[in-house]
Amino acid sequence: MDLKRISSASTIVAWPVAALALAALCGCSTVTLSNLTSSSLPENPSEIYTFTLRVTPKSSTVVANSVEAHIVLDGQTHEMKPDPSIPQVFQFDYQLPPARTEVAYYYLVDYKVQGNDLIRSQQAYTDLAHAAIVRRYVLSLEVNRGPVGARVGILGRGFTPQDVVCFEGAPVRTVFESSTSLGFFVPAIPPGQTYRVSIASPAGNSPVGAFRIDSSNVTVQPASLTLAPGERQPLTFSVANPAPAGGLLLDVTTDVPESVIMTEVVIPEGQSSTTVTVEGGKPGSGSLFLKGYGSGEVTVPVAVVAIATATAVTPSSGPIPAPLGK
Repeated sequence: MDLKRISSASTIVAWPVAALALAALCGCSTVTLSNLTSSSLPENPSEIYTFTLRVTPKSSTVVANSVEAHIVLDGQTHEMKPDPSIPQVFQFDYQLPPARTEVAYYYLVDYKVQGNDLIRSQQAYTDLAHAAIVRRYVLSLEVNRGPVGARVGILGRGFTPQDVVCFEGAPVRTVFESSTSLGFFVPAIPPGQTYRVSIASPAGNSPVGAFRIDSSNVTVQPASLTLAPGERQPLTFSVANPAPAGGLLLDVTTDVPESVIMTEVVIPEGQSSTTVTVEGGKPGSGSLFLKGYGSGEVTVPVAVVAIATATAVTPSSGPIPAPLGK
């Protein structure tokens, strides 16, 4: 008898048995663990965050109601409770210490399997996972379209005065209202297009959504101005439709800033026109510009002209001549 051949055959038979035993020991073939917790958790005032796990049996050998789920957080093991409304789902609420920005954790599951009239305890676990606490998050734009100059709000949480709204990466005029509200004025860029909106801050950029700039028209009366230094004249701006909530900012610029003195132009909410006073500064000529309206730009010529003054004559000294006939 070839003892050596029998020994080799026994080894060949033993390897599959050992492999099956090892698979049963680790539980990899009998349950699937699915981490349902997001990698980004929005900050909340309670600092309590919910961790969720789904345990799905892959074999009928798993004993019903034998699954016990745990989560290991900060080196401590906590029991997870079954979700009464969703089968096979377990949850745990954890209160993070103050100022924490990230948490590492993993899940550990104990269960029983039955086979060959035997019930054995098994265990499965997940890889280490990380969740970041998001101090700022954006819910939505109040509206997703509007004309140049309209004031638009962004709703969310964790806003700061350092946040700047951007269109296609370019900063626009931003108004910090509160930690839950941020506003911006639609920039004077080509209308009839949709732009990507984001928020830039020292902590990084956050996408907001898409905003479409609608075409609109504005008329200015008078169509041109001629002023003397220090002289004032009214200038009226009118739009076709009443200004939206928050008013309509008309971003007026000039190429002769030392010659033109005027206040910011805002058409009040619900109104379709406003009048501002323009004062002449240093002599010069140029224009006022409004971009994003009509064919792309509205131009108002402006000239500030110095007034010539007569030369004063100083009378000579000496006796004053007497009136004639005296």
